Amino acid sequence: MWLKPEEVLLKNALKLWLMERSNEYFVLQRRRGYGEEGGGGLTGLLVGTLDSVLDSTAKVAPFRILHQTPDSQVYLSIACGANREEITKHWDWLEQNIMKTLSVFDSNEDITNFVQGKIRGLIAEEGKDSFAKEDDPEKFREALLKFEKSFGLPEQEKLVTYYSCSYWKGRVPCQGWLYLSTNFLSFYSFLLGSEIKLIISWDAISKLEKTSTVILTESIHVCSQGEDHYFSMFLHINETYLLMEQLANYAIKRLFDKETFDNDPVLDDPLQITKRGLEYRAHSEQFKAFFRLPKEETLKEVHECFLWVPFNHFSTHGKMCISENYICFASQDGNLCSVIIPLREVLAIDKTDDSNRSVIISIKGKTAFRFNDVKDFEQLVAKLRLKCQAASTQYDVSPEVPISSDSTGSSDHFEEQPLTCQKDCSKTVNTEALMTVFHPQNLENLDSKMLKEKMKEQSWNILFSECGRGVSMFRTKKTRDLVVRGIPETLKGELWMLFSGAVNDMATNPGYYAEVVEQSLGTCNLATEEIERDLRRSLPEHPAFQSDTGISALRRVLTAYAYRNPKIGYCQAMNILTSVLLLYAKEEEAFWLLVAVCERMLPDYFNRRIIGALVDQAVFEELIRDHLPQLTEHMTDMTFFSSVSLSWFLTLFISVLPIESAVNVVDCFFYDGIKAILQLGLAILDYNLDKLLTCKDDAEAVTALNRFFDNVINKDSPLPSNVQQGSNINDEKSSHTKVDITDLIRESNEKYGSIRYEDIHSMRCRNRLYVIQTLEETTKQNVLRVVSQDVKMNLQELDELYVIFKKELFISCYWYLSCPGLKHHDPSLSYLEQYQIDCQQFRMLYHLLSPWAHSANRDSLALWTFRLLDENSDCLINFKEFSSAIDIMYNGSFTEKLKLLFKMHIPPAYTEVISKTSSKGDELSTEELLYFSQLQVTKHADEKETESGKNTPEKGKGKIDIQAYLSQWQDELLKKEENIKDLPRMNQSQFIQFSKTLYNLFHEDPEEESLYQAIAIVTNLLLRMEEVGRKLHGPTSSAKAFSSTTCNSEAGERNVESTVAKGPSSPREEHQWSFAFEQILASLLNEPALVRFFERPLDLKAKLENAKSSQLRSRTKM
Repeated sequence: MWLKPEEVLLKNALKLWLMERSNEYFVLQRRRGYGEEGGGGLTGLLVGTLDSVLDSTAKVAPFRILHQTPDSQVYLSIACGANREEITKHWDWLEQNIMKTLSVFDSNEDITNFVQGKIRGLIAEEGKDSFAKEDDPEKFREALLKFEKSFGLPEQEKLVTYYSCSYWKGRVPCQGWLYLSTNFLSFYSFLLGSEIKLIISWDAISKLEKTSTVILTESIHVCSQGEDHYFSMFLHINETYLLMEQLANYAIKRLFDKETFDNDPVLDDPLQITKRGLEYRAHSEQFKAFFRLPKEETLKEVHECFLWVPFNHFSTHGKMCISENYICFASQDGNLCSVIIPLREVLAIDKTDDSNRSVIISIKGKTAFRFNDVKDFEQLVAKLRLKCQAASTQYDVSPEVPISSDSTGSSDHFEEQPLTCQKDCSKTVNTEALMTVFHPQNLENLDSKMLKEKMKEQSWNILFSECGRGVSMFRTKKTRDLVVRGIPETLKGELWMLFSGAVNDMATNPGYYAEVVEQSLGTCNLATEEIERDLRRSLPEHPAFQSDTGISALRRVLTAYAYRNPKIGYCQAMNILTSVLLLYAKEEEAFWLLVAVCERMLPDYFNRRIIGALVDQAVFEELIRDHLPQLTEHMTDMTFFSSVSLSWFLTLFISVLPIESAVNVVDCFFYDGIKAILQLGLAILDYNLDKLLTCKDDAEAVTALNRFFDNVINKDSPLPSNVQQGSNINDEKSSHTKVDITDLIRESNEKYGSIRYEDIHSMRCRNRLYVIQTLEETTKQNVLRVVSQDVKMNLQELDELYVIFKKELFISCYWYLSCPGLKHHDPSLSYLEQYQIDCQQFRMLYHLLSPWAHSANRDSLALWTFRLLDENSDCLINFKEFSSAIDIMYNGSFTEKLKLLFKMHIPPAYTEVISKTSSKGDELSTEELLYFSQLQVTKHADEKETESGKNTPEKGKGKIDIQAYLSQWQDELLKKEENIKDLPRMNQSQFIQFSKTLYNLFHEDPEEESLYQAIAIVTNLLLRMEEVGRKLHGPTSSAKAFSSTTCNSEAGERNVESTVAKGPSSPREEHQWSFAFEQILASLLNEPALVRFFERPLDLKAKLENAKSSQLRSRTKM
């Protein structure tokens, strides 16, 4: 065990201890009398006697490790061990993790301080683990207090866990504590008066990976906003990394990837995240993915046991995994044997009375599974019986829906099953696969290909007789071998349903498809328009899709899915995949296969940004670097592989391979998932390696690959020649070598079958961060490109302003269950509309960035500015609108700044603000701010809706009015600079507030006195001008009254405030005075002090830097 470092006196110690190993910094010693023949002589005997007579608390461990430095006589004990194995483990850890690191230090004192800090961290880490096991929260509470004290984050920020580690600042490691919370990765270190404090938000991380270098044997690399951070010397680096990966992906899903997150109720509340919960969730996700179970299932129990395999006559060791509705088993190596038992299929659960501790599960079809050596088997049997009773009551009304036709039952005519509400022939659901209708097998005339097909069927029938048939069949290595050879035509639909897990979805949702078809027919939206456009582009050469039968079935399946999942709706490539599914599966089965592919097997592939496909392309590139390094060295740009392979992933090679070869790839995909596609992609590049290495550019490489795909054949395919896409090429005398798809798939399994599901999952998580951050960077660059044309800020300033704008939106969403800002985030909208802020978020940014934020009525100014920018009255503003206001405040001319202030004090921006809490002065609560920001919006809601319906295109889903978009674009191009003569006049109460605002802006200015004097003169002058004008219509009292209040410049601010109080006394006078903008501008231009104030250059760069550093701090207690 590790020991708290303490000095050791070595003067007489050598008589009691013998040196076993040593190096420059550490010594491993053994106590005399231990491990020696004859007890080590008299000295050994005395030492052994001394140790044995001491009480247990004072006994000395027989092995220890000391730390030493070359120029010091002081040794520190850092570890001890009860046996050689334990101490050797500690010694090896020191050599692998510490020794290489110590060479970077300049002084021995630094080395000793570092070693002491590291050992103390390890002791705390071990102590934390032991406390966690005992469920004693004292240690965690202590860490939580340190976390809160060190970083001062809001109390809602939930600490998930903490680890001792080293943070590398340059070439020097700093020992400290890494804290992982729901929104931040934080590190704190305080050594020898030097404090290091680091806070990185998970949403800012673009790269998270485990790395290894010469100095750092194993470390975690975090890249955030272009900065690299390295953490090393973890006691449990894998556990730490997995947890960091989960938290980073959770933040990315919650803040960026709203399409996925909305369907993820487990992570809906950031305040409920715990370390145990994340670990449980990770195991549950892995369990569902491995056994292809419905996404509603969660892993409840895991039991180690043995499963009796009757056809092999032995028991295989593995784990029994139990969820709400399934009992699953996988052998230890994962590939040897696996079984899925739906509780709806279970007839009885029994236990044996012998010592085998066996559980016997009997299912429909006269099959039984025997699990041996099950711990707590009696309690397990009782639990499973209760589950089965619940399942039987749920499914007794509807027996399992039978899956596809068997090998003998092919129909000679086309059957149709009418729906309840039938209006035309397109509302009927096909009950046969299209393949059986358009080219049924001729059993009388068997050629060589048909004989091979029958031999394949016979091989599968033998397997079914051994392993069972249906959802609960044994899946073994032999099953995989038969899949690689290609599934027979008549069994494809059945086995695709089985291996994909779609059979479970269909069995648990009887009648669902028919209902969805009925509800979706007749709907008209963007998805249905795209479906109609693509229907006749789906396998157009196949006779099934040259007829109304195939086209109608394809339309129904795609429309029904778009209706079921509007977030995906319809995406190109879904039509190609669905058409192949319809060839071999019944229509309802094809629908559930599509559900399995889009929602489980290829997550996020078919949404608007095809994030899933981009992630898997990044995984593919990583695998190319690992397995085909010579190709990586030759290709200057790895994006070539992304562009060429996108269709491989989206269509499972159907779009690039002849149909008769592509269906074999689909076979493997449904059995092995994305692993099969990645393996095949590597095998294709490997096969064409020599050609690709000689290619001079991308176009040549694409041509070489296309030529290869044209020459991939399936020599055993029983499809008629008029259906096969590769048949014409086969007949020609071509110089190009033909490649059989079966050989290619077998080679991909042999060469790249070692790629594990766990590695693919880890690579997906890692690359998901990179892909989404890259998409976000693209969004930012497009926004900046558009906005930069309308502002005077340079690109760097605009970039920093965008980061602050977006960060404010995210910070306001960190600690709340449902953030309004996130509800409005839709990646499908135009770049400018993807991120929008409300009035509260704008106020925070106004306080951070506005040069006028020192004003006493800054909340009111923020409110009026927001209302001015919110032209469409939806209580949200985008970055373009936000940046336009900031740009005027810093870079605008005198006239532009004054016009901004003027427009803030007239409708629709201006509204009278009275705070309910007088104790706060001019400060507004969040509720008040949001209330005033919505004022006069809800009043004309109907008007606004009809107007927006005419003028602006519909956002998001539904039918897009292209003409409206073009019209809006044209209006923006022709938009002229606003003429100051067109501005409405400012009335009495508005002018009083305008004057008050100016007084507030001048407060504490170096020229404060002259500015007050100037504004008093201007106000007096304007009122006299107005009075002269009024004499033509008759005298008014209000102008005189106001004039008298402004004569005294020293008391100007106080007088304006008193006038505000008097102002409402005569608001309805018939002849209320008012001013035009031109009048106010001309009067103010006569006062040099006022002109100097508004034309004074302001340092936006310094303001942005200050805002970045204080943006998070404004929320904390620091």
